Amino acid sequence: MELSPYVEALGRDLAAAAAAGGPDISRAADLLVGALDASARLCLLEALSDAAAEITAKLESAAVEVRLRGREADLVVTPITQPDEAVSQPAPQPAAADGSGDLARITLRLPEWLKQEVERSAAVAGVSVNAWLVNAISAAVQAGSSGRTVPTTPGRPGRRITGFAQA
Repeated sequence: MELSPYVEALGRDLAAAAAAGGPDISRAADLLVGALDASARLCLLEALSDAAAEITAKLESAAVEVRLRGREADLVVTPITQPDEAVSQPAPQPAAADGSGDLARITLRLPEWLKQEVERSAAVAGVSVNAWLVNAISAAVQAGSSGRTVPTTPGRPGRRITGFAQA
C-alpha cells in the first residue's frame, strides 16, 4: 500500500486552507507540508498497525501484520497453525485474583524474528501479545522460585546476565 497519496492529500488540504491567508501563509504551509511528510507517514503506519492488531484479535485462523518495504506498507495475512502443531507455550494464567495489582509499563526490545514468534504464539493462544508475555514471564518467574533452573541464555541454563547494553 503506497502511503504517498494520503500524505499528498494532507498537503493539498493544508495548502488549500492556507490559500485564504495570502502568499506568506501559503509559503509557511508549503514548508510545513515538507516537514510533516515523515510524521504523517509514521501516523499512518501506526494506524495501520493498530488496525492489523484489531483484525488479528477478531480472526481465529490468521494473523495480520504490517510490513514496511521502502516507503510502502504491506498488509500480510499469515495463517495460524493449530495448537497441536504449535510449539508448547505457557498456559495463560489469570491476572491477580482480585485484579488489584498495580501495573507497570516497560519498553522491551526484541529481535524481529523473536517478535514474530511471540506474535504467532499469542495468536495461537488466542490472547494479546501483552497477555502472552505476562503469562510467559510469570511462568518463568514461578519456575525460578520453585528451584528449577530457568534458561536465561540460550545454551547456558541458569546463567543470568544483567545490565544495560546499547548497540
